[in-house]
Amino acid sequence: MVRERVRSGANGFLMFVVFLAGFVGSLISFVRSVPAHQDGVAFGWLLVAVVCAIGLRGLFIVNPNEGKVLQLFGDYAGTVKTPGLRWANPFFTKRSISQRVRNFESGRLKVNDADGNPIEIAAVVVWRVVDTAEAVFEVDDYEDYLKVQTEAAVRGLASRYAYDAHDDAHISLRGSSAEVTANLKTEIQERLGRAGVHVMEARLSHLAYAPEIAAVMLRRQQAAAVIAARQKIVEGAVGMVDMALELLEKSSHVRLDDERKAAMVSNLLVVLCADREAQPVVNTGTIYQ
Repeated sequence: MVRERVRSGANGFLMFVVFLAGFVGSLISFVRSVPAHQDGVAFGWLLVAVVCAIGLRGLFIVNPNEGKVLQLFGDYAGTVKTPGLRWANPFFTKRSISQRVRNFESGRLKVNDADGNPIEIAAVVVWRVVDTAEAVFEVDDYEDYLKVQTEAAVRGLASRYAYDAHDDAHISLRGSSAEVTANLKTEIQERLGRAGVHVMEARLSHLAYAPEIAAVMLRRQQAAAVIAARQKIVEGAVGMVDMALELLEKSSHVRLDDERKAAMVSNLLVVLCADREAQPVVNTGTIYQ
């Protein structure tokens, strides 16, 4: 693998003054030597002017959070990251690579989750280039590589987990956002390691059932919520019935046999678990009539 080699480059302002002074001075000397028929001297000053002009082509500007990748006839010569006006071999080819923090949001992908349900999912990735050599030489186009690998990682993540778990013991896309985003970031970073890209953050930006099953899944979620609520109501009602029987046992005013206790439990459960208010009935006889 090609690793980044940082080089500072020469001070551009100093080299600009040197080459500009040499170019202007050599032109003046060339003009003065031509009338004197000093052909050899004139050719020498002309050669110096050409060299100074070529030297001026070695000037380049490096912006903050940017790297200039230098190549000499195809060979990697290093990366200049020092901001400002710099100078390097004028025969170097120079390619700018931004190292600023950038965002990428994938499109909405239609994938089957672990249960086989079609879902729509999208992700946002915060990233930056940390190794300019790998970004340039290890992949053909690191931005396009990032997009393809991110979408592949999102598809793989969606197929490993269910949209919604039936209990708290399993990880789901909707209920375990912290674990899911951590796994997504790790997988994307593994895929982009060879491209010199560091993934700073990755999170899901869109998650929903596909339109063709959204209505059915909504009813399923509503049914699950109703069942969970009923379960809590029954647990509370049973506790209240136990408490009522225990208080009656401690009281010396009322003695109930097993049949009356069963009837009382039935009546209390109906009252406590019903979704409507119970209508009171006054018994004018005994508890057995």
